[in-house]
Parts: sequence; C-alpha cells; structure tokens
Amino acid sequence: MKLAVVGGGSTYTPELIDGFARLRDTLPISELVLIDPAADRLELVGGLARRIFAKQGHDGKIVTTSDVDAGVADADAVLLQLRVGGQAARNNDETWPLECGCVGQETTGAGGLAKALRTVPVVLDIAERVRRTNPNAWIIDFTNPVGIVTRALLQAGHKAVGLCNVAIGFQRTFAGLLGVAPADVHLNHVGLNHLTWETGVRLGGPEGADLLPKLLAEHGDAIADDLRLPRQVLDRLGVVPSYYLRYFYAHDEVVRELRTKPSRAAEVAEMEKQLLEMYGDPALDEKPELLAKRGGAFYSEAAVDLAASLLGGGGSPYQVVNTVNRGTLPFLPDDAVIEVQAAVGGQGPTPLPVPEPDPLYTGLIAHVTAYEDLALEAALRGGRDRVFKAMLSHPLIGQYEYAEALTDKLIAHNREHLAWA
Repeated sequence: MKLAVVGGGSTYTPELIDGFARLRDTLPISELVLIDPAADRLELVGGLARRIFAKQGHDGKIVTTSDVDAGVADADAVLLQLRVGGQAARNNDETWPLECGCVGQETTGAGGLAKALRTVPVVLDIAERVRRTNPNAWIIDFTNPVGIVTRALLQAGHKAVGLCNVAIGFQRTFAGLLGVAPADVHLNHVGLNHLTWETGVRLGGPEGADLLPKLLAEHGDAIADDLRLPRQVLDRLGVVPSYYLRYFYAHDEVVRELRTKPSRAAEVAEMEKQLLEMYGDPALDEKPELLAKRGGAFYSEAAVDLAASLLGGGGSPYQVVNTVNRGTLPFLPDDAVIEVQAAVGGQGPTPLPVPEPDPLYTGLIAHVTAYEDLALEAALRGGRDRVFKAMLSHPLIGQYEYAEALTDKLIAHNREHLAWA
C-alpha cells in the first residue's frame, strides 16, 4: 500500500509518522511519500520519519520529493495537509481582522476566508494532478478550511473526504471521563467543519445508551473549562459545542483577549524553529514532547482509521468525516458539505441519519453554509465584489462597513496569492 502526503515537510508530520508506525497492522503501508516544495524542511522531517519507522520496526519505505506528479503516482491515497503562505500568512489572518473589531482566526471569519481564497486553487491543481496520474486514489483533506476545501474537491468530481481532529478529540475526552475505551464511544456529531455540536454520546454504537446527560451532570465543569465557556451555557444548551463555537458565543470577549497577546501563528512559528532544530539531531528517533503543543491532537489516529476504511482495511465502521449532505440535514442543499458520523467503506462515507436538530443551531449552520457557498465562489472566480459578499454574509462580520474594510485588507495582505488581484 502506497500513501502520499502533500505538505509532508510540515513540522507536524512526525505525529502522522508515529501513528503510521504504531498502527501498521490497521494500515499496512509499504511506501510513504512525503511531498513538499521546501526541500530543507522536507529532508529534516524525512530523516526523522525514517528513524521513527526504524525504531518502531516498520519496514515501509519513506521517500521525499518536491515533484507532486511523481509523488502521487500509484498512490492508494493522498493526504493533503498544506498551508499556502506558511505561518506568515496565518499570522496575517489572525491579526488584520482585529483592526476592525472582528475575530482573527485562521479558519473562520475574515481570516478563514483569506485562507480559503489562497488554498482552494492550489488544492484543486494538486487534485487534478492526482486525477491525471492516478484517478483511483482517494484524497483525504486535512487542509483548512476543511469544509470549503472538501466542497471544492467534491464539486470538481474528485474522490475526496474531509477530515478534522475535533471529533476524535471529544471521543478521547469523553472516553476518559467515562472510563471506557475510545472505540466504545460513538458521537452524535452534527454541523459543519469547525461549527459542530455533540448532541449525544453513546456506548457501543449508534443505538447505544446516550450518556451525554450523565457527562454534563457529573463533568460539566471540566468540559466547560476545556471549551472556555461558562458551565451554564452547556447546561442551557444540553449539548457540547466544539471549542470553535466560542468565536460565535463569546465573540467580543475573544477579540479583547486576542488583542492583548501574540498571535497563535507567532507562537507556532517559534515552536517550528525549535522543532526543526530537534529534527536535525540524528539521535532523535521519536516525536518530541514539544510536538504535542503544535496542535492537531489525534490527527494520526483519525487519518489511519479513515484511510484504512477507504482502502478496505480494518478501520472503524463509523467515523466523523466531512462529506456531501445528500439530505442528511434537510434544511441544507444536497450538495453542501457537512461534518457528521458516517459509515465508511471502500465506496466512501455514507452519513448516518441525524435526529431533528434544534433550531438553536440549525440557523447558524444554515447561515454559515450560505457563507461557504459565497466563499467558494470567490475562491473559484475571484473578484472584489465576490469577496465582499462572502464577508458580508459571515455571521461574525455582517455589517457592510466592516465587510468593505476587511475586503480591502484581505486583498492587500494576500495579493501575491490571488491570481485575479
């Protein structure tokens, strides 16, 4: 089995490598290709990857290349984990929205739109290369904003599934609180990427007993602390929102916080310098502890599980993925991309039925879906007016004065990445 990772020079790749090594019985990889245009980073990451495989007794071959066409040739699956513009672009996404009093974040709001505009054309070009070279390969997208990027891939006819680590993080947290194995926890997970709610926590599968009320009653304080939301918010909702909902439920509070500290991108950039120095040490043969602070917890387990199921292996029968709606959420268009539990097999994911969602969050889901439609249109066709419409439609912006100013700032900070600007 051959897998290719586009963005393989990421400092986070050793987390993925560690998962491939530990879970080789689930996903028996014979060849892993790390693809990245940054040759210096790629060689450091590739060297550590080979040492991790060797230490853990994995006999798979690891290849590094900057040639996308050669790297994806004959691959059974291609994982996308790229960041167009690097941490410098992310730093911009997290800072200039604050000048207008709007949240600065790389996957939602104005910053998320900027990332989508930079990313969608690049991902579609890579996907076309995959299709020309190897039309049967699955594309697993971990590149943010996952919902918009996956929608672009599916709309263009690619064999694609979107993946996020939020759900598996909740699964691990709830399993720990309940004292059970993570595999025994089934989530009723509903929404869009980075806009989701856990509406049920069941043991043993979709029909198991719902222990969410028990979790909220006995561990509500701990869950609320992790989400940085007041306990009473969870009690009133009766569900567990993802931590990204704090940008909506406590927007002004978050803006005040972000204005008083360095951006997350600045923190990650400093971490990356330290990590790359560590990776250059020929004695290092395991992922360093510092990597846990980099973000993306449990991504490797989720990626292995999904790839194994898509490729006919031993993955879990039900997984949370980003896939096409097809009536699952009846208040959304059929071609919208949603994030829900799905049965995953060789033909791809099939969303499980979702109980009638509460209007408390269906309105926000529909609102953000409409924004994502406009954001994708702007990413595919360009133009200031399309960017402005996407800005104006986003629930974290929503005022024409802000939308005008933010559109100008987005274009000014991203001109080198926008072919039409």
